Amino acid sequence: MKRPKLKKASKRMTCHKRYKILKKVREHHRKLRKEAKKRGQKKPRKDPGVPNSAPFKEALLREAELRKQRLEELKQQQKLDRQKEQEKKRKLETNPDVNLSNAEPVTEEFEHYKTKNKTKSSKQNLKKLYCQELKKVIEASDVVLEVLDARDPLGYRCPQVEEAIVQSGQKKLVLVLNKSDLVPKENLESWLNYLKKELPTVVFRASTNLKGKGRVTKVPIIVKKSAPFKSKVSFGREGLLKLLGGFQETCGKTIQVGVIGFPNVGKSSIINSLKQEQICNVGVSMGLTRSMQVVPLDKHITIIDSPSFIVSPFNSSTALALRTPASIEAVKPMEAASAILSQADARQVVLKYTVPDYKNSLEFFTMLAKRRGLHQKGGIPNVEGAAKLLWSEWIGASLSYYCHPPTSWTPPPHFNESTVADMKCGFDLEELEKNNAHSIKVLRGPHLASSILFHSSGLTNGVIEGKDIPEELPKQKKRKQEEGKDDDDQEIDDEEADEKGSDMSPVKETWEALPEESIAGEQSARTSVSDKITQEDDAYDFSTDYV
Repeated sequence: MKRPKLKKASKRMTCHKRYKILKKVREHHRKLRKEAKKRGQKKPRKDPGVPNSAPFKEALLREAELRKQRLEELKQQQKLDRQKEQEKKRKLETNPDVNLSNAEPVTEEFEHYKTKNKTKSSKQNLKKLYCQELKKVIEASDVVLEVLDARDPLGYRCPQVEEAIVQSGQKKLVLVLNKSDLVPKENLESWLNYLKKELPTVVFRASTNLKGKGRVTKVPIIVKKSAPFKSKVSFGREGLLKLLGGFQETCGKTIQVGVIGFPNVGKSSIINSLKQEQICNVGVSMGLTRSMQVVPLDKHITIIDSPSFIVSPFNSSTALALRTPASIEAVKPMEAASAILSQADARQVVLKYTVPDYKNSLEFFTMLAKRRGLHQKGGIPNVEGAAKLLWSEWIGASLSYYCHPPTSWTPPPHFNESTVADMKCGFDLEELEKNNAHSIKVLRGPHLASSILFHSSGLTNGVIEGKDIPEELPKQKKRKQEEGKDDDDQEIDDEEADEKGSDMSPVKETWEALPEESIAGEQSARTSVSDKITQEDDAYDFSTDYV
C-alpha cells in the first residue's frame, strides 16, 4: 500500500511472506533437479584446469594460450574475407557491367534446366534400376512368392509380372496373403477359396513392430543382423516353411525363393518373420528396398528380397494412390485421398471417422480436419492435412477395409489348365490347407461392422522393361495439349503463381487441385460448409449409429 507522504510504495513485507516465497523457490529448484535427474541431464562440470603437481604445467598453459590466439586470428581472418566479398558484391550492384548483366540470366537459365533434367533423369534411372533388379530376382528364383495385401488381393496382383514368370520356364508361383489380420475371417476364407483354384495360396501375418494399438513405429534403416526380432508373433510362418521345405525335398537340391510385390505389402517383413531377425530394412515409408538382397534361411533354402513393382501410370487413380511409392513418384495428397474415398462405402466411412454425411470429398476433408483438430491460422480447417491423414491410414497397416471376391472365377489369359497344374505340382496342398485353416482360426480379425467395404479396381498393371517406362504421365500430356503451352510458358506461370501464393489461402490451393469434382458443386459446398458443420455436430447423435 502506498503511503500518503512518500513518493513510492514500500517494498517491505512480513517475514512470514518472505520465508514462504523462499520456501516455494527451494521447492521449485528441487523439482527441476529431480526432473533433470530422471531425464539423465547432468550438471555440466567446470574445467578444473591443470593441477599444480602436473609436470610441465607452464608449457601446457603456454600451448593452450597459443592455440586460443590462433583460433581468434582465424576468426578475424574469416570475418575480413566475408567483408571483402560483400564489398565486391556492392561494387558490382552499383556499377554493373553490360556484358555481365547479359550473361548472368543465360547461365542461370542453363543451370535451372540442367537441374530440372537431372531430377527427371534420376527418377527415370531409379525406375529402370527397379526393373533390372526385379528381373534379376525372377531369373535367379526357383519359387516366387507374390505378396498380396489381404484387404485387396486382386488389386495387388500384377498380370505382367505373372506372365513373365510363366514364360521364364520351370518356376513356381505362390501367393501370400499378408496383413490377413486386417480383414474379417469370412472375407479371408472367401478370398482363399477363390485364389487357391488358380495358385497355391498361404495365409500370413508378418511380424510388425507395433507400439500400442494399431500404430506402426519406424524401424531404423541400419539394423544389426545379430539383434533378435522382438515383435508380435507372426502367423502362417510354419505353413510357409513346410511348403517350401516339402518342395525342396521333391527337387532334391537347394532352392532360391524370390519375394516380389507392390510397395508396402510387407515383403521385407515376411523375410524377417521367416528368419526371425531384423535382416531386411522395413519401415512405414514406401519403397525402402531398392536392390535385391540374398538372405540364407537354412542350408537348403535361400530367400531373395526384391524392390517393388513399378506401377504403370495408365492405371486408375485409386490404384496409383494406393500402390505408388512416394519416394519414386510425387502424388498429390488431395487427388490420392479423393480417389480412395470415391471407392469406399460412404456410410461405413462416416461411422469409422465419426463425421456427418458428406456430399463430396472436400466437405469430408473439412469435417475430418475439424474433428481431428487440424487447423491453420485464423481457424481455417487444414484440408490438405486431413487428406494426408486419410491417405496414410489407407496405405499403412492399421486400417481395416475389405473387398468382395468376384462371383465367378475366370483364369487370366496367361494361365491355362496346364500352367495351373504345373504351378501346383511339387507342393503338399493338403498340408497347406490344414495350416491355412489353423492360421485363420488363430487370427483375431476385425468384425464386418468395424471394417470399411472397398470397391476394388481390379488387376494393377505394372512395368517390367525399363524402355516401357513413360517419360510423362498421360494426364500431364493431356493438360499440355489442351492448354497449348510449352515448358517455358508453364515455368513462367508457375513462378507467377508462387509470387501470388502469399495472397492465396491453402484451402483455395487444395480446392483447385481436386480431381473430377464439379466446380459449381465445390463452390456451394465451400460457402455453406462452415455453418453446416456446426449445425450437424449439434444435431447428429453418434451413439445410435456407431457400432
